[in-house]
Amino acid sequence: MSFEGQQTSFEDPVAEPARGAVYVPPGQGPSRWVFKDRYTLKSGLHNTGPAFGLVEAIVPPGGGPPAHIHYNEDEAFYVIGGQLELFTGEDTVVADPGSFIYVPKGVTHSFHNASDADCKMLLMFLPAGKERFFLEMGISADDGAPPPPPEQYLLDQENAIRLAPKYGEKYV
Repeated sequence: MSFEGQQTSFEDPVAEPARGAVYVPPGQGPSRWVFKDRYTLKSGLHNTGPAFGLVEAIVPPGGGPPAHIHYNEDEAFYVIGGQLELFTGEDTVVADPGSFIYVPKGVTHSFHNASDADCKMLLMFLPAGKERFFLEMGISADDGAPPPPPEQYLLDQENAIRLAPKYGEKYV
């Protein structure tokens, strides 16, 4: 097996994905501060094609997006560290490290870190494309950029509502 030596562009939504195996080293991939959280893109349309998108997330205490619905993709969560509360309309689950959560498209959901420590998790979108939403949102977190001021959360909400139709979602 060989690994793709050159990563395709994150900026080109129709870039030809890798033909070989893909390797994204630790700390690599564009990062954005969105809804107080740090999201780092690992895979998606740019390198693995339309099959799935993978995003590494660090959700600080109090972080997490408002309730929303994805109409184009399913979403899966895998908690690596910390604790995450996930809400799906009627149900709430508190997910500890090693937990896996699957939310099919069309289900209203949100998540929140109610603990006093960061939550680290992987988000998977099936099919890919949703990961590009993060590139258009928030503030760059590349090169160790610090979190934006608290006022950015309200701007992120406004941007999310504006971008929602483009990415087949709705904020409720």
